[in-house]
Amino acid sequence: MAANTIHVDVVSAEASIFSGEAEFVALPGESGELGIYPRHTPLITRIRPGAVRIKVAGQAEDEFIFVAGGLLEVQPDAVTVLADTAIRGADLDEAQATEAKRLAEETLHSRESEIDYAVAQAELATAVAQLAAIHRLRQKR
Repeated sequence: MAANTIHVDVVSAEASIFSGEAEFVALPGESGELGIYPRHTPLITRIRPGAVRIKVAGQAEDEFIFVAGGLLEVQPDAVTVLADTAIRGADLDEAQATEAKRLAEETLHSRESEIDYAVAQAELATAVAQLAAIHRLRQKR
């Protein structure tokens, strides 16, 4: 590891999505957007649904990974993102996210039970964050 990089691992229950050296990582923390550089102060926090942007060392294009929430652990020489669900930016499907958003909105409007309402709210937040990540990724290209 070079002095100006930090090791980043992004993993979900299904797979390891990213592992490598980065110059910078940005992601949606529970209290707002977080920016992490090498030698960052140790930190553990929950993350919200949204895009993780990784400035990979020696690479012109940033890596984008959508996460549907999870935990972040930061050490001075390593960042670990333990995501509930993680999808590489290139694999995001706008039509699928739009449909998920529509279904969640329908469930919210029907309000059959409190449990359905809470689940629909979470699904809606995830779908909206996924669509925002897709639009953000398109703007970068």
